[in-house]
This record gives sequence, C-alpha cells and structure tokens, in this order.
Amino acid sequence: MRFVDLAATSAALTQTPGRRAKIELLADALRRLAVGAGTADPYATIRIAAGAAYLAGELRQRQTGVGWASLRELPAPAPAATLTVDQVDAALQRMSETSGPGSQAERRRLLHELFAAATADEQRVLVGLLTGELRQGAQAGLLVDAIAKAADVGVAEVRRALLLAGDVKAVAAAALTGGPGALVKFHLAVGRPLAPMLAQSAPSVADALAATGFPAAADAKLDGVRIQVHRDGSDVAVFSRSLDDLTARLPGVVAAVRALPARTLVLDGEAMGLDAAGRPLPFQEISSRAARRKQPAELRPFFFDLLHLDGVDLIDAPARDRWSALATAVPADLLVTRTEVSSVADAERAFADAVDAGQEGIVVKSLDAPYDVGRRGAAWVKVKPRHTLDLVVLAAEWGHGRRRGWLSNLHLGARDPRTGGFVMLGKTFKGLTDEMLRWQTERLKALAVSEGEWVVTVRPELVVEIAFDGVQTSPRYPGGVALRFARVLRYREDKSAAEADTIDDVRAIHAGRLTGGE
Repeated sequence: MRFVDLAATSAALTQTPGRRAKIELLADALRRLAVGAGTADPYATIRIAAGAAYLAGELRQRQTGVGWASLRELPAPAPAATLTVDQVDAALQRMSETSGPGSQAERRRLLHELFAAATADEQRVLVGLLTGELRQGAQAGLLVDAIAKAADVGVAEVRRALLLAGDVKAVAAAALTGGPGALVKFHLAVGRPLAPMLAQSAPSVADALAATGFPAAADAKLDGVRIQVHRDGSDVAVFSRSLDDLTARLPGVVAAVRALPARTLVLDGEAMGLDAAGRPLPFQEISSRAARRKQPAELRPFFFDLLHLDGVDLIDAPARDRWSALATAVPADLLVTRTEVSSVADAERAFADAVDAGQEGIVVKSLDAPYDVGRRGAAWVKVKPRHTLDLVVLAAEWGHGRRRGWLSNLHLGARDPRTGGFVMLGKTFKGLTDEMLRWQTERLKALAVSEGEWVVTVRPELVVEIAFDGVQTSPRYPGGVALRFARVLRYREDKSAAEADTIDDVRAIHAGRLTGGE
C-alpha cells in the first residue's frame, strides 16, 4: 500500500463526522494493507501491524529516538509520492535500532532521508505520528469495528482477542491474515501482559454511583504507578499500564509477589512509595523512581484485582468472585483499601477517608462486572477532588495534525505579586474544542508581541480557567512547580490579569493547604 493513500485516509477521517463513515474509511484502508496476505508476501503481517498503528495515530515501534528538536528543520516535500507503508515502517525501525556512538547523527540522516521522499501530505502524517499528535478521530473502538468489517469477522471476536493480546496491531494482523481461526488463538497467558481495565471519570460520588449502580464498592484511588504482575513459579514479571517491562526496576514488588503462597498469579494494582509516617509519596517522585534503569525503586505493591490464580482464569468472573479469590491469595497489608457501599453517603465517607489519607480519591466499582480488559467502561468510575486556577496565557505554540494552522499549546503563568510579573507553570492543549481553538487563535494573534516559527509570545492579558489534578515539583520552570494534567475549562474575559491566581496560591496547593479555584 502506498503511504500517500494512508495519509489520504487520515485526512478524510478528520473531515468525517459520522462513526459509520469513519469505520468504512478505516476498513477500506485495512483491506488495502492486507492485499497479498496469505500468499507469498512475507511482509504482510508487519505491514498490516504498522498500518493499523498509523490509523490509530501510533507507531509500531515503541520508541524511535526522534523528538521535537529533530523535526524543526526538515527537507522540502517530495514532488511525487513514492513511499510505501513497508518503506516507512522499515525506516522507522532502523531509527529505533540505531544506538551507540554517532547514533544521533545517523538517526537524523535516516529521518531526513525519509522526509525527503515524502510529499507534503505524507510529511504531515509523519510529524503527527512521531510527535503523538496525529489527531484524526480514529479511537480504538472505531478501529476494532473496522478490523471486524475488513476481515469479515465478528466484532465480539476482535474485541475479545484485543482484551487478551493487549495489542491492536497484532490483532489486526491476525484477523486480516488468519480470520476467526487466528483470533481464537489469543488467550490469557501468564507472563504476557494484558491491556488493563480502565476507569471513566465522574465529577461527583453520586454521578459515579449513577453509572455503576448497586451493589458497588469504593476503592481508594492510589496515586502510584499502575502495575500488572505475572507469576509462574519463581518467575515474576512486572508490567506498566503501557505494558512496558518494569521487573528489574521494582525488586520490592517482585519479592512481595514471590513470597505469596500461590504458584501462578496475574495481579492488578499500584506500586507506591510511602514516607516515614506511612503516607503516600507524590506521584512525581514515585514515577521517577520507577523510571530509573540503573537504580531500582523501593516501591511497595498494593493490589485490587486478580485475573488468574493457579491455572484458573478469572477475567470473566464477576468482581465479587475475583475479589474473594484475591483476599485468599494476598495478605491484607498488600491490598488496596476497599469499602462496600449501599448508599451515596457510604461512598462519600469512603471518598473523604481516602483523601484524608493522602490518596487521589476513589474508584467506584460494580460488584457484578467482569474484568473488561482494555476498556474504559461504566463498571469502574473514578472520582477525584478537582483543583482550578485562573491563569494568564503567556504564549502559544502552533498546532500540528488536526490543529495545524491554529494556536494550540498554551503557555500558562501565575501572577507574581512581588514582581508584578508572571511565573510559567507549564503548557496544555487539553480541553480545547475547535471553536475555542479558532477563537483563541484570533485573540492571541491580536495580543502577539513576537512570532517565532513555533511559538507566538503574547501580552499577558488573557485569563483562562485551568483544571488540574495536582501540583508537582519541577526544575524545568522558574517557580519550581508545575501543574499536573492541566486542561482548559473556559476563558475568563470577565477577569483581568491582575485578578489571576498567584504563584503563592499554586505553592500552597503543592503544600496541601489550599483546594484551588473559586
């Protein structure tokens, strides 16, 4: 398949509002990727996996070593399309495998060689894929339906295979090369990570319970590193939420699971760091510990689900049965705090207790639901305290992919009452609708004081209300702190920059003394 045809599908997806039409576009592209599969084409499986990843806005390779800096100076687009999906994937694979002395220069050479062969439309898609900002409206659910349509298999069969494989690329390749017979070969295998079950968000405990219904339980939502732990005899493997192998970095988790009486286990939980008083350490510190390759992290596991126990798969069992088995397999001091609730008041008390203990909030869970691997359904709903601040826009970056041509990524500042200036706290483009993007582009261009290739600096006059999950220490910014998971709620044209929240307010939230917002 030509890469330019895949780029055309990407462009069409951004302009197509209907779900059914999007699925048709994706299915047609998948069929073209599969042309020749099952014959003498040795690259069909890799090509389908790569193309499916591109349609999902991802790369087949987890890392390529290419960042924003490498994409600032690119060759002019090619006048004609010559690239195939196979060639693009092969070039990206070479970049991902390049290491050692001189690797940076060689990776840059490979990148420029690839972009020099790409047309303008193909370059747009490549930049979006390499930066993770190819926003084309092809969510995982749509791709699952498209795989089923393209391969002429049942959606339930594709979804089940995805739940067990945890990899839409592998499932797409299997469905399009082997049909239903290939899909049924996916099964829960101890040692192979599964895509974890995820939680929706709700603004209140009552809203969460309206989604899950009764009977329900409220789990303390730990602000840790999500882990999935597989044990087969003395072999223990620890995987992250993104299915990366963390085993060597979390020896405490390995030791704790190896000490359990069961022989085979698949556990779901969080790895936490605790201070001397037994309270959770900030997520930033926990995640940085887990990321260290040379210095193992001293984190402790807390488990909330059990997917397999001594030869028996439990993912299809109702939660109450999985949790009963969990309680027999894991000691209480390694379990997440769980409270069965029969009313909103019960759940609100559990929420208050979790927050008082230094946790993020709660996850309300249905007692009757199976473990819906890889999905964000109504069976689990998380509730967290929401912080808001009124901040000032200091600059904005030009968008990419679907946001090309609009000022998108906002540089946010808090007021410094001592200097009369503003202290930058980070950036965000989350929460911006197309209407907001159009409005802010026009408004910020009118406030511009300098325009670079990537960033437009503006007069600090526009106030925006930002929601965020917390404040973390950050040496990247002059105030020493940054917002965590910041997202735009609305613009506050009713407020002047002199009324914006201060850096002192932000530091107070960081110290746990202020809830934020009005």
